[in-house]
Amino acid sequence: MEEIIISLQAIFQPGMLLTIAIGVFLGIIFGSIPGFTITMAVALTLPFSFGMEPLQGISLMMGVWLGGASGGLISAALLGIPGTPSALATTFDGYPMTKKGKPGKALSVGLWSSFFGSIIGGLILIFAAPLLANWALEFGPWEFFSLMLFGLTAIISLGDGPLSKGAIAGLLGMFFGTFGLDPVTSSPRFTFGQIELSAGFDFLPILIGVFAFSQLLSELKNHQNNQSIDSINQNMSFSYPVFKTIKIMFTSWVNVLRSSIVGVIVGALPGAGSSIANVLSYDIAKKSSRNPKKFGTGTADGVIAAESANNSSEGGALITTLALGIPGSAVTAMMMGALLIHGIQPGPFFISTQPTLAYGIFISFFVAAIFMLIIQSFGIRLFVKINDVPFQYLLPIVIVLCAFGSFAINNRMFDVWVLLIFGLIGYVMKEYGFSIPSFVLGVILGPMAEENLRRALETSADLSLFVTRPISGVLILLTVLSIAYGLYSSRKTTNSKSNDDFSKTAN
Repeated sequence: MEEIIISLQAIFQPGMLLTIAIGVFLGIIFGSIPGFTITMAVALTLPFSFGMEPLQGISLMMGVWLGGASGGLISAALLGIPGTPSALATTFDGYPMTKKGKPGKALSVGLWSSFFGSIIGGLILIFAAPLLANWALEFGPWEFFSLMLFGLTAIISLGDGPLSKGAIAGLLGMFFGTFGLDPVTSSPRFTFGQIELSAGFDFLPILIGVFAFSQLLSELKNHQNNQSIDSINQNMSFSYPVFKTIKIMFTSWVNVLRSSIVGVIVGALPGAGSSIANVLSYDIAKKSSRNPKKFGTGTADGVIAAESANNSSEGGALITTLALGIPGSAVTAMMMGALLIHGIQPGPFFISTQPTLAYGIFISFFVAAIFMLIIQSFGIRLFVKINDVPFQYLLPIVIVLCAFGSFAINNRMFDVWVLLIFGLIGYVMKEYGFSIPSFVLGVILGPMAEENLRRALETSADLSLFVTRPISGVLILLTVLSIAYGLYSSRKTTNSKSNDDFSKTAN
């Protein structure tokens, strides 16, 4: 108890609170700009943390981390472009909600979902860290492959059109994920003698291209584009009452809790990341809904599932980092590096040997979540002003930001070309009704599934291990059930459309 009091006193110093607030503010800005990832933002703050006390340095990085995780929803909801990979699923319902003239509601629901997800993730971090850390430690390549396979079944649910088009889009994404060096043997694949292709296609330029650039091309095709945007702006509600948002949260408390738990569990798995938690939680929410057809049309449940999971996953990522010394993500790897610079070793004995610092990190997590809520709540009126910018001015601004964000990832023009090429691919896919979310999911999970499958087979050629190992077996079972449910839903939707067409013909 004495250590907790000392940690509280250390955190609630004016200088420390200001540090966390600045971190959150910068994180929101970086998170809202497509291409400027949370990892990039935290990396920029890492050198500053070396000159600070350990707790202050980690608190600064914590603020940037949580602010960035929430900031990604701004461009996802207002422009349909995920500011960060972890806001991918937020675009599915956040942007349609904005197109319906409710950007304030989209941002407000997303913000409060992020806040509750962070709080739930923080509570689990404190009370269930040893249990979840031990569970995550048991994950081998078999379990990771089964998890990736389970995630890939979301391809069935994410497409709005025919099931075959969603599957083709997912397979195409997995194919592009094979470009570069073989993950096991390091032999080149589909490089065509080009050095730039040796590292494969970076995920972020692909993401920005298929979502942002393809959408801009679609907007340009519409000759009445400016008129449609003006009419939308006139009908948009740029504010949303807090009590209504909280009411939505409590009405959907099962969704909030379930999505947050999914986020923590996925976040606790080293290398899984918030982008997987974001999509997986959305898919689970859609399959658990009594009315799954409303997903993708601007429902609050979709935004809640996506944002609750991506913020709670940050708490999960801290579990393995602090309790085991195994970074749960790129950001926690940098935090771990900052601690090591100060001679502090995260691991099984961290909490017992550094209780004041450990509890200080826990407390700073909650303080950063509160600052995130406050700063975005007061800034929402400014953020929605993005919609007031005339399209002829917004277009070049977005293109420049997308190109600059893509270039800044690796400081090479090749990534800008990747942005343009995959923007064209995304445009063609959109025009012919292929699912872009399914394509992106294939790009993300395909290489991870391949790597872990080959690692598992190199360890043992016994395929039965995928079902006899308890955790892997449960995930395989969930995969089968997910596929069966997706096929059933697709068939039900097809039959429903056929009956509707028959009724119209009869009439």
